[in-house]
Amino acid sequence: MPAVLITGASRGIGAAAARRFAAAGFDLLLLARSVDDLEILAAELRAAHLIRIEIAGLDLSDAGAIATGIASLCGRGLVPSLLINNAGAAWTGPLADMPLERWQWMFQLNVTSVFQVIQAVLPLMRAREQDGQLCGGGLIINVNSHAARNAFPDWGAYCVSKAALESLSRCLAEEERSHGIRVSTLTLGSVNTPLWDSETVHSSFDRRVMISVDQAAEALLVLAQQPSSQVVADLTLMPAAGAF
Repeated sequence: MPAVLITGASRGIGAAAARRFAAAGFDLLLLARSVDDLEILAAELRAAHLIRIEIAGLDLSDAGAIATGIASLCGRGLVPSLLINNAGAAWTGPLADMPLERWQWMFQLNVTSVFQVIQAVLPLMRAREQDGQLCGGGLIINVNSHAARNAFPDWGAYCVSKAALESLSRCLAEEERSHGIRVSTLTLGSVNTPLWDSETVHSSFDRRVMISVDQAAEALLVLAQQPSSQVVADLTLMPAAGAF
């Protein structure tokens, strides 16, 4: 079975993606801060599907823990052919008032940790074997936001971090093409996730008209099921109500 590594897998889009990919027959490597939440999710999925699931608690805001954390998770026998970088964070407020430590925290989660996870997984993808033969290749999907291409008051730092992630994805695609590794982004409008409940985000948007986590998960599966001879460089999914 193919294996997918999903970051931020304990809730929101990550948990919905774990359920959707499990139903499609993928083995799972699930990563999040909360081991307890991952254990509950893994138990649910093991009861419903004949797949293998490995989990690991890892705080992606801790840059020094990422390489060893990924190596430990992937050292249990599952080699991911698909990586979904889903974890991220937001902070709302004027750029002029944003504390430097919050800026650094958000860029660590939204950009630098993605770079670190990719660096840890790339050698495994390049060295993948199938039926005893080196086959290499794989797919990396970076979950991004339409904020990468727009400017929203009080969301400036978030917009900048997502623009950086978009550029990282494009550059990585160019560099890894010769290794058979494809890169896609799923660019999302507002999604009804626990992000809106976090203490660093203040908004009054109508969450009822947002994209659901299940819709986002289904879009991830669409990207993952493209044949290896083609790649959807970016899939943009917006609420019918538009940007808000």
